[in-house]
Amino acid sequence: MNGFSIGEEEIHGPADLHQICCLVDDGVRCARPIGNASYSKRIQQIVTQKRLKLHLDGCARHIYICEYHKCLIQSVRNKRRRKDSEDDSNENDESPDVDLFQLQVNTLRRYKKYFKVTTRPGMNKAQLAETLLKHFKTIPVVEKDVLSFFFYTVKSNTNKLDQKNGNTGENT
Repeated sequence: MNGFSIGEEEIHGPADLHQICCLVDDGVRCARPIGNASYSKRIQQIVTQKRLKLHLDGCARHIYICEYHKCLIQSVRNKRRRKDSEDDSNENDESPDVDLFQLQVNTLRRYKKYFKVTTRPGMNKAQLAETLLKHFKTIPVVEKDVLSFFFYTVKSNTNKLDQKNGNTGENT
């Protein structure tokens, strides 16, 4: 049984035509089987914004799309941002998520003091972490320089923290 009654098949034609993707990709109707994703208004907006050559076939009697087009749309879709963070042009969607909430409050305060981040007084840990995360994402990073410094530090087996600990241990 294919999920369609005999009456529907007689009215609408063979059932197989109704179980293929409803999208036209660059002028050619997709022939892949449908998945569980639908071509909603929100998805249509993403397709329009990203200038994908996809549109809904007018002859399609459903709005279900195949897994291929679902993955294609998901791959070009940006992560949703909060309204206040849309201004951050330095923010990179490929950057890893950093959970500053895992740090201790004293560490967050040291970060705030070191970078001279202004905040309102009386913030709790969650508010402070959120504010500092916004600042953290604005710091420009030159990956080549960071990796070079990292490799140098590993090869020479030194870093500032080790030197401080080593010097204090020798003097005692």
